[in-house]
Amino acid sequence: MSETLFDYAERVWQGELDSNWFGDEVQDVTKGVGWYPAFGNSITFTTAGELILFDTGSPFGAANLFRAVRAWTPNPLSIAFYSHGHIDHVFGMEPFDKEAAALGRPRPIVVAHQAVTERFARYALTRGYNRVINRRQFQDSSLDWPSSYRFPDVTYHETMTLTRGDLMFRLFHVKGETDDATIAYIPQRKVLCMGDMFLWVAPNCGNPQKVQRFPAEWAQALRRVAGLGAEIMLPSHGAPVFGASRITTALLETAEWLESLVEQTLRLLNEGARLDEIIHAVRPPAHLAARPFLQARYDEPEFVVRNLWRQYGGWYDGNPANLKPAPDPVVAQAVAELAGGAQALADAALRAASDGDLRLAGHLAEMAALADPSDEGIHRVRADVFSARAKAERSLMAQGVFTWAAAESQAIIDGHGPETRSPFRR
Repeated sequence: MSETLFDYAERVWQGELDSNWFGDEVQDVTKGVGWYPAFGNSITFTTAGELILFDTGSPFGAANLFRAVRAWTPNPLSIAFYSHGHIDHVFGMEPFDKEAAALGRPRPIVVAHQAVTERFARYALTRGYNRVINRRQFQDSSLDWPSSYRFPDVTYHETMTLTRGDLMFRLFHVKGETDDATIAYIPQRKVLCMGDMFLWVAPNCGNPQKVQRFPAEWAQALRRVAGLGAEIMLPSHGAPVFGASRITTALLETAEWLESLVEQTLRLLNEGARLDEIIHAVRPPAHLAARPFLQARYDEPEFVVRNLWRQYGGWYDGNPANLKPAPDPVVAQAVAELAGGAQALADAALRAASDGDLRLAGHLAEMAALADPSDEGIHRVRADVFSARAKAERSLMAQGVFTWAAAESQAIIDGHGPETRSPFRR
């Protein structure tokens, strides 16, 4: 392993550095194992004259990945594993497929869990929705969503063992961020490839704009692989973790963090509490709050709780008014009339924001804009409130939604409609 990589990983573990490192070279980790740092990392292996990849990166980085790998080894790519079907892990195959065709070699084999194919089919059905939510999440109005995918050639159900040269790849199907995830363990190198099951942030297990995620199953998977004896852990986002003790600590403490949310949520759900009460009552373990790999910079505990409610309790939140609700604009107009007009709601939103209650300010500003969707002054209040909300948040999920809301109102102020369908479109 390179000293530079080891020092970087050490500083990340100590909380001195952010875990993201975007480079243009494959970094040597141990004999025949490399690590390519990107938005979605790729892990490289050489054995018996072959190249093997675990994860292949995003559509935007495929050419760079290919160049970096080819600088690392000329070995032909024989097999690539997808850790799961998210697009930042499955879009680096095209240059390798073209290379194989040009040289008259067999096309590389892609191996993944069988649910990856189901994910790609769902993406085709919801391409427009995925375009909208990812533009909102990453604040990139130019982001498009793919229409075609490199499907796996070989799929498996629960476990699979594949040997190439002197390396054995033990694959485990797990659930966590997705239902189609694969963890790989290579015992000859004591390397654990985690995909997105370890992220260097609090588990991405509650994303408010994505399909069901699995907190309890995620914790079970982490406890399962913690006992494998790995000495090097290579996640598909963020830095490597070196040392068996640290790997065990990272996996078991992340499992504990998730299990605490699961246990608290289920206890309150079983007592008949409404969702509103639960999301404001459940908190992650305080003794883990300082861990650099459990910071809520991407997802956050409140959203994990909502996902648990959806998984175990359905979509009804316990408030009977929400079972068959009136349209939001109708409710907003009724409240505005009681308050003395939409401007009165906007003024109340500003007061709440000034008092530090941004949650309440968000409700009032949204109602004001829904009650009078063409009033530019009210939209200025809405833009200001949700801009303040975005600045106050740590997680990318919350920042994205609140920033997008502010941009919707700014578009009204600037004289043109929001970018996507909304109640404020003219």
